[in-house]
Amino acid sequence: MAVTDTPTASVQRVAAADDTAPMVTIRGVSKAYGSNEVLRDIDLTVNKSEVVCLIGPSGSGKSTLLRCINFLEVYDRGEIRIEGQLVGYSETTPRRRLSNAELRGLRRNVGMVFQQFNLWPHMTALENVAEALVQVRGLDKIAAAERARLMLARVGLADKADSYPSRLSGGQQQRVAIARVIAMEPHLMLFDEPTSALDPELVGEVLQVMRDLAAEGMTMVVVTHEMGFAANVADRVAFLDRGRIAAFGPPRQVFHESPEPRLTQFLQTYHERNSF
Repeated sequence: MAVTDTPTASVQRVAAADDTAPMVTIRGVSKAYGSNEVLRDIDLTVNKSEVVCLIGPSGSGKSTLLRCINFLEVYDRGEIRIEGQLVGYSETTPRRRLSNAELRGLRRNVGMVFQQFNLWPHMTALENVAEALVQVRGLDKIAAAERARLMLARVGLADKADSYPSRLSGGQQQRVAIARVIAMEPHLMLFDEPTSALDPELVGEVLQVMRDLAAEGMTMVVVTHEMGFAANVADRVAFLDRGRIAAFGPPRQVFHESPEPRLTQFLQTYHERNSF
């Protein structure tokens, strides 16, 4: 299975011409667990309406970096900013960690989709999507249900509104999870290997929803092992190895022109595992 670099969805995206400030700015970010330094001086910028894919071998720091962006992991050094706001810490010197209430305010505009679907098993698809609209956004139940139906239709699940998670396939459950996030109208979406828990035949339906979001201009940072998605949908791709960004640029440059030997080895292994 070759990684091809065909015209990207980004060509069709509509970005605000007068709004050029980055969505995410990461400067000098490091993170260690004891003596194990999993992120080492990471620098990365994600522009608005851009899709950036993080690829690399297991243990390279991809998911840790993604979780640091939303401060689900505490980074030790450096800074991360979302729409100019410092993530996780105050602007004071010395800086202090933000309170949970302050973090909730920051996360209102950031949505995250995990490997596992994390749906409430006792709630229907509609109720799973509507719950946060009531509890977090303060919508009344009727308005929340109406919005939830629209979001389920947006991910192709209008006919599954009354189904419980146990009656949905893995791909359908992940699409409900995505609908739950986009219902909150985030400015930024983070995806942590959203297809890794799916059977191979179900991967495509989730990736198609993500392609649609990209075409609509959603800013996305995606940790993925789906090289075809990274090649065809991402505006830029970052290859992480041993906690560092070893290659970064447009898909064609990363997949076909990078001299980085670890990237070459990684892609060779990927092709061998996915060949028939």
